Parts: sequence; structure tokens; C-alpha cells
Amino acid sequence: MEALAVVLERPEHLALSRLALTSAAEGDAVIAVSWSGISTGTERLLWSGRMPPFPGMGYPLVPGYESVGTVIEADPATGLRLGQTVFVPGARCFGEVRGLFGGAASHLVAPASRCVPVDAGLGDRACLIALAATAYHALSGVTPGARSLIVGHGVLGRLLARLTVLAGGVPVVWEREPVRREGDVGYPVLHPADDPARDYATITDVSGDSSLLDTLIGRLAPGGEIVLAGFYEASLSFAFPPAFLREARIRVAAEWRPEDLAAIRALIEAGGLSLDGLITHRAPAASAEDAYRTAFSDPACLKMILDWRTCS
Repeated sequence: MEALAVVLERPEHLALSRLALTSAAEGDAVIAVSWSGISTGTERLLWSGRMPPFPGMGYPLVPGYESVGTVIEADPATGLRLGQTVFVPGARCFGEVRGLFGGAASHLVAPASRCVPVDAGLGDRACLIALAATAYHALSGVTPGARSLIVGHGVLGRLLARLTVLAGGVPVVWEREPVRREGDVGYPVLHPADDPARDYATITDVSGDSSLLDTLIGRLAPGGEIVLAGFYEASLSFAFPPAFLREARIRVAAEWRPEDLAAIRALIEAGGLSLDGLITHRAPAASAEDAYRTAFSDPACLKMILDWRTCS
């Protein structure tokens, strides 16, 4: 079986190539992908060649970890059924071409245990559940009525803000890009220079800017916590005295866990967490090269979705 896949042949050189898929083994499912999302964090680093050493890193590779599609082959023992809509957080099924993270393709072969059933009615918004689970994983203990700072107003920052509101907190968001400060989102979105506060109990950074740590420590309340929820290409460092005076805590939030995804699915199904308004751009998979360039260069592009439904 073959699939049409996005292949990063080397930094800034992308092709849409037909690749042979690894045959499905016991416990695997075959998925016809409908949509996949482009990550402006990790995939931007893969695209530019600036990704730090990472397990499985190397070119050529198939990127993508936000795919949604339909089960077209699965053993009944897996618990999946034909025609079921599932979210797939990537796959390693392309032979000698690396799958990092291996979701941007028309078809995938993946362990059924990694395929998450989702409501078909979500459509391409289901691509966002990995980011929503990442936001949930990063969320610090929210004190009802208390303000917390989120740095970055992309999709991950917006999901963090929405989850903070659901938990009873009051988010404040920093964003330097004017276009991302526009609109009524129900919480303040400020340029950092316009925020005088220096008493945040929690600051969550999703910007990936490794130069911000000293600035963020200076905005903490005593005993406060900084959560690093971006992906950082450069080494992180900070001046010790200000952190010492505040007894600052720094936590790294890694990728989501199955329990985070389960919690997010429950919130979405109950109508608590909305995924509306986060996908701003869509493109046919045949236009993948232009789509990737737009996703990485246009600040107005919060999330770009590739549509694979016309690919065979």
C-alpha cells in the first residue's frame, strides 16, 4: 500500500511524495487521513533545520502529529470499527523515510492503541485535540478568581486561556504581534510593555522564546511558578539573585499524556471547551509547500489545516 506524504527532504525543501507504507501488523489500524494540522512550533524547527537533537531526528522525514481520518482496516480485537473517525498523533510507517512525527500523509498505519476515537461532527477541528491536551497538561493549579499570565496568543495560548477560564481563573495574555491581539476573546491580551503587574503566581510561556526567562521571573509573586510549555531551540539560563529572592519555581511541561487527552475529550463532549475560531487557514494537501510557508510566516495564521480528502 502507498500513501501520498509530505516529505521534508532537507531544511526548507519540501516535497509531496508517494511512499510505500509498512504492512499493517497485528494490533495495527490503517487510516485514510482527512485532515492534518501544521505545527508552528516543532514543525517550524524541523522546516528550518533548527530542531535540537531529538529521538528520531534526521532527514528525509514525514512531519505532523495532528491527523484525523477514517479507519479503513482494523482487527475487531483492537476495539476500532471500520468507518470510525479517529485522531492519530503521527506514525512510523514509511520505511527508510523517518516519521517525525509522521502524520502528514494521505494514509497511515499505526498501532490501534494510538488511535483516539473522536466525534465525526468536529470535522477538522479534531486536529486540535493534541494541542488542547498539551494545554491541559501544562495548566498549573488555578485558584478561582486569581490572575495568571500566559505568554503567547497562538492556538496553544488561546487553549490555555480557555481552560483557565473554565477552571475559574482570570488569564492575562502577552502577545507582541498586533494581529494576534485583535478581537474580543473575553480576557485581556496585552503587549508586554503595557502590563505593569509583577505579582503573578503562575506564568506559562508557550512562545518558545528562550530569552524571556529573566523577564518572566521579574513578574512573579514570591513563591510563584514559571511553566515552560513551548519548545526551545536555544539553551535556557537565568540570573540567580532575582529567582532566589522570589523562591521561584520552574517547571517544564512535556507532551500530553493519555489522561490529559481523556480529560480534554470529556470537556469537549460536555460542551465546556470550544475549539471554534482557532483554525484560520485551510489548503488542499497538493498545495502543501505553500501552506507550510504561510503557516510559518504569516502571523495571522493561527492554524493551517491540510485537506487530504481528494488525495488517493
